[in-house]
Amino acid sequence: MQSLTTPVTADLIRGALDIETTERGVLPHRLPPKARAQVNDEQLRMAEAQPSGCRIAFRTSASWIELDSVPTKRVYVGAPPRPDGVYELAVDGDVIGRGSVTGGNTITIDMTAGTFSHDVGDPGTVRFDGLPDGDKDVEIWLPHNETAELVALRSDAPLEVAAPSDRPVWLHHGSSISHGTDSPNPTGTWPAIAARRAGVELVNLGFGGGAVLDPFTARAMRDTAADLVTVKIGINVINLDAMRLRTFAPAVHGFLDTIREGHPTTPLVVISSVLCPIHEETPGPSGPDMEALGRGEMRFVATGNPSEVPAGKLTLRVIRDELARIVADRTAHDPHLHHLDGTELYGVADAADLPLPDGLHPDAATHRLIGERFVELVLGPRLG
Repeated sequence: MQSLTTPVTADLIRGALDIETTERGVLPHRLPPKARAQVNDEQLRMAEAQPSGCRIAFRTSASWIELDSVPTKRVYVGAPPRPDGVYELAVDGDVIGRGSVTGGNTITIDMTAGTFSHDVGDPGTVRFDGLPDGDKDVEIWLPHNETAELVALRSDAPLEVAAPSDRPVWLHHGSSISHGTDSPNPTGTWPAIAARRAGVELVNLGFGGGAVLDPFTARAMRDTAADLVTVKIGINVINLDAMRLRTFAPAVHGFLDTIREGHPTTPLVVISSVLCPIHEETPGPSGPDMEALGRGEMRFVATGNPSEVPAGKLTLRVIRDELARIVADRTAHDPHLHHLDGTELYGVADAADLPLPDGLHPDAATHRLIGERFVELVLGPRLG
């Protein structure tokens, strides 16, 4: 059987802002080197290197394809084991195969102590068989929730770099919900669902625990070409108890000002958080539910005190009102700026039917609901 090896190079990868060359292959990043140099948080370092929305794109007549990769998997102390990350293969837009790579590196996270430890492992392989005959456009969607150091591709026919896409580029920034936490597969995150349904090129800067209006993220967005820019703000600011009302509004203005330096007239949509019952009226920070953790379940609780809201502590209701005010004030001189209340994507009525399983993150059905509504409310009107 013929077997051709193709190195994974930057021109094969879409959705990443940087491709790092490593000793074993290449590592997609969703923040550029200058931004990464300014990150002092292990959680964000891990999140930006998880290639949510990133995919390998090529054209081939191959009937089978293998990808060698070194995954980095997360282990949470006291919590049940996480499933292996999923690689999905799409042919001419249709997902026809899924697989995982076992082994690899591990990061062990103790949420109560706030510590991270790293162990190095070996590469593994995911294989896709039974591809349709003839020339076809192929994408391999990389795992949204584990790092994938890409080593090489093998196939029974040559792989050619896909032609440049002429589809509109949607650049999005958000929290773990945008990153795709608790989605079972990379094309099942709500941004991927929305992008695939609307036929747009996704650049997903959704970072688990990392949407706190960091200036380096704004600069990365400023410098990334896009036809539509969306920013989802709220839940991580509260999770980390990162700001008070006094500092929040100037931070939002600064973030938007920076984006506008590179995208002065691009449609820019500011989106508040979807419904999260534990933080609607109760400030952060969020923390693990220790009783649930003792039962081997992962759940989160709000640990702030609602009596501190008048003194400037933030809740989701406060943030939604403030974002609506900020956007309304700015639209007087920025007609391309828009606002969307996140509860239009997932609200009180939805939570009755589709509660958040761990108190913070949507499940697969809710990701699908949010993605479909996002097409209707944002991508269709702004890019249609």
